[in-house]
Amino acid sequence: MLVMEGHEPDPVRLAQWCQHAENEFVGVRCGIMDQFAVANGKKDHAILLCCDTLEYRHVPCRTGEYRLVIGNTNKKRGLADSKYNERRAECERAVLMLRAARPGLRFLAELTPDEFRAAEHLIGDETVRRRARHVVEECERVLRSVEALEKGDLAAFGSLMNASHDSLRDLYEVTGPELDAMAAAARDVPGVLGSRMTGAGFGGCTVSLVHRDAVDRFIGEVGARYREATGLTADFYVADIGDGVRRLGE
Repeated sequence: MLVMEGHEPDPVRLAQWCQHAENEFVGVRCGIMDQFAVANGKKDHAILLCCDTLEYRHVPCRTGEYRLVIGNTNKKRGLADSKYNERRAECERAVLMLRAARPGLRFLAELTPDEFRAAEHLIGDETVRRRARHVVEECERVLRSVEALEKGDLAAFGSLMNASHDSLRDLYEVTGPELDAMAAAARDVPGVLGSRMTGAGFGGCTVSLVHRDAVDRFIGEVGARYREATGLTADFYVADIGDGVRRLGE
């Protein structure tokens, strides 16, 4: 619409409109990360995004001899939307409880891991406490991942990918047997630095950092082990980091 009226589209506003559509019309209380990445992507860069203020910066992501391999579990994600809303509600409950120690707290992301550990006893529900711990520690992993990418330390970045998946499995509980089977198989292949789920969970995809010389072996071995474990046949895609959405023909 903006293009037709002679205005250049604002990619940040575009992402906000897409989020609004999912929140108000689809009924999923999703954040803005996916929409923002599509609208504001930059070739060979990751995005460090503050979802509260929408401040962001592009972080160089030079994978060198490594490739990003996306593994599609082909498991229908029947629980993803309802569980997303449930997890968000649990995190909001945690914020309310933690305000006893931190008045004015709005988001779990405002806490450092040390601050959370000092106050987590205020969360009486163990399940809610685990959800909150994941969020706080995941935010810290994001910052450490940026440092690793800026240093070109892909081994450290891969280790953080693994830690992220393990926390999503054990604390946030949004992976499921299919994603766990694929990530576990991926980590056993020589040349893989890290593997984790991506997306809403309960099916969907993993993303793995794989040495280019190991990609064919990765696809063969992970595919075979995954089929044996789940009875499903996975699909694999070797991906590059490209630019975000743009006008066709440019």
